[in-house]
Amino acid sequence: KKYYRMMTKLVISNSGTEQEAKDIYQDALVVFWQKATSGNLVLTSKISTYLYSICQNLWRKELDRKKRLTNEEKDGVEYTDIDSEERAKIIHNCISELGDTCKKVLMYYYFDGLSMQDIADKLGFANTNTAKTKKYKCKKKLDDLVKSLYSESDFLD
Repeated sequence: KKYYRMMTKLVISNSGTEQEAKDIYQDALVVFWQKATSGNLVLTSKISTYLYSICQNLWRKELDRKKRLTNEEKDGVEYTDIDSEERAKIIHNCISELGDTCKKVLMYYYFDGLSMQDIADKLGFANTNTAKTKKYKCKKKLDDLVKSLYSESDFLD
């Protein structure tokens, strides 16, 4: 309930209906719950930020699915949250400063939504544990880089 309005506003302000917003938020909570109960949840941000990114990714996937179904020309979605765009730009810039392997691992995982198995296969890692370890180390490098260049207040709501 605490984050409901913020999460649904994302969907409604980006071509969604109230019902779609409710569905996306519920799906995001399920994803969050599954991650938490599986032991794969690594929170490096506030819960609201984490849930927001899940909602954003789910909504993007839903918009892409709708566009494929209607065969409309892909216009792209403009998200109205300027702060989120600025944060994303900062993260992208910092990722580009990392080595090629780290850049690929983080982009595949966080932006392309690939599984650890897919990442291991694409990058020729021995197994998913190797990919997980690499992601962890790369994420740590990224965190350290961001912290060295920006203050915490740049990222807080």
